[in-house]
Amino acid sequence: MTVLVVDDDAAIRLLCRVNLELDGHRVAEAANLDEARAVLAAEPVNVVLLDLHIGTERGLDLLRELRHDRPEVAVALLTGSPQERFPEEEATADAVISKPFEIEELDRTVRRLAHRSIRARV
Repeated sequence: MTVLVVDDDAAIRLLCRVNLELDGHRVAEAANLDEARAVLAAEPVNVVLLDLHIGTERGLDLLRELRHDRPEVAVALLTGSPQERFPEEEATADAVISKPFEIEELDRTVRRLAHRSIRARV
């Protein structure tokens, strides 16, 4: 099971990687949308943890691309603004994780989304 963590904050990427690897997942990292697209083109990814705001970029742009091109990939939005509302046409994420988050919440969400991704591929 491969998880791609897309966040411009290196500490968040490290926190996710270390904990998800301890839970048995393979983890790839991207600091921006171009890096994320490169990882997605190079290897199979089951779950994407996607920061809503990546520097000046919008995570929703990549979410929209994934929903169009790779609907089997499960996506959880990471946001420091949980009260933020998403336009209905963009609210197609499988989960939203508010920062700061508990490691247990991260692990639970990724396990649930990994299960969803496996079922979608069958």
